[in-house]
Amino acid sequence: MADKPNLESAYALETPDDSRKLYAAWAATYDTQFADENHYILHEQVARHFALMGGFGPVLDVGAGTGLCGEALNARGIEPVDGTDISAQMLEVARTKGCYRTLFTGNILTRLDVTPGIYQGAVSAGTFTHGHVGPEGINTMLEAVRPQGWVVFSVNAAHYQAAGFADKMAQLKPFISDYSATEARIYGPKATAPYADDMAILIAFRKA
Repeated sequence: MADKPNLESAYALETPDDSRKLYAAWAATYDTQFADENHYILHEQVARHFALMGGFGPVLDVGAGTGLCGEALNARGIEPVDGTDISAQMLEVARTKGCYRTLFTGNILTRLDVTPGIYQGAVSAGTFTHGHVGPEGINTMLEAVRPQGWVVFSVNAAHYQAAGFADKMAQLKPFISDYSATEARIYGPKATAPYADDMAILIAFRKA
């Protein structure tokens, strides 16, 4: 892992402990040294898409990190929002922004400590990507949402086929409705190489 946390460090993650260590070190500077410097806009894309789909609260933000997606949801009048992340340090930054009703640590690969069906919707921006969470995490989001609730999350486009997301969505078809997959930019026009042109796929569906 690099001495200074960066995107290469994030893409190289292999275990939950790797994630905890990286984001503990990155939490204090993530917004300024990553999101702002790289013109990161994926959280805005996810929040906008959730709103366009007609999503509303209460919402669970999975992989909430420093609260970027929570802020974007609140800016669109969507609340209350609860957030969960594997990194307690990232959530402490999110807590200072006042955009969440509740924040709690959790690992979506081992199930979350939430009542099934308690949320009207669930979102996730930047969690399903290289070195982070694979398609098995989708089940946890689906379980947290009540019937007819919207789930909207991003998947790194380069990761989508190879990591099994397409196959997973095909398996879930009997349990969901109104499925769509839309390409979206991860970074804005001010971003520079090597990741400036990276794309995400925004997955949206309703729980049947």
